[in-house]
Amino acid sequence: LLKVLSRIDSILQSPRAPPLLFRPSKGPVQNYIKENGQGCGFEHLPLTVEMWADQLVALKDLHRSLRRLSLELLPWNTKDPQDNREFIRVEDLQLIVDAILEELEHKEKNSQTQSLQTLSAIVSHFQKLFDVNSLNGVYPRMNEVYTKLGEMTNAMRNLHELLELDSSAPPTVVVDTVGKLCDIINKNVTEQVQQLLGTQDIHSIINKLEEHECFFPPFQALIQDLLCLLEISNVDDILPAVQNLK
Repeated sequence: LLKVLSRIDSILQSPRAPPLLFRPSKGPVQNYIKENGQGCGFEHLPLTVEMWADQLVALKDLHRSLRRLSLELLPWNTKDPQDNREFIRVEDLQLIVDAILEELEHKEKNSQTQSLQTLSAIVSHFQKLFDVNSLNGVYPRMNEVYTKLGEMTNAMRNLHELLELDSSAPPTVVVDTVGKLCDIINKNVTEQVQQLLGTQDIHSIINKLEEHECFFPPFQALIQDLLCLLEISNVDDILPAVQNLK
């Protein structure tokens, strides 16, 4: 027994032993044993061995937790599925952690590559939509599109206010409203022309315009001749000049 205890004690004092697992007691019981010479130098072993036993149990629980985490992150990895093995080594835990870290690094690299591919696809799509031939022309065209969009947004906002439409009204409603206003204006102009010419028939309007085209050129020529003969330049002076000739 003494040989076993000596062996355990030498292991505890070895540089490889965990330094924090063993702290010799400094209480009154330990002092009493030393003063009376009843201690044999191995009083600290039970506490240390008990603590090591607890750590081995905790190591097994940690192994089980890491296995569950591994199955969540690496469901295709079914290697070493036995969680109820009698002996669990730190190397087993390290292998699981290394596999998880390797998979995470692989996923991170793939996500970065996928991001670059996505950005490249977005730029290519923008070039096709807005007819940009080179990458150098992407930024100027973006600025141009942004400016045009701002102008259109302001124009639509002003039209909504002028037409007394709700701000949520779509552009189709704005176009329809403007079309109706144009129809009303054209109708009013037609009615005014009909009232001016004294007719409600479009054919009569055409006839009157034709009569005007037949009458106006000879009348204009006559007026020009009179202005030349009377040596005047104003139409209003024709009548007084003719009266003076009598």
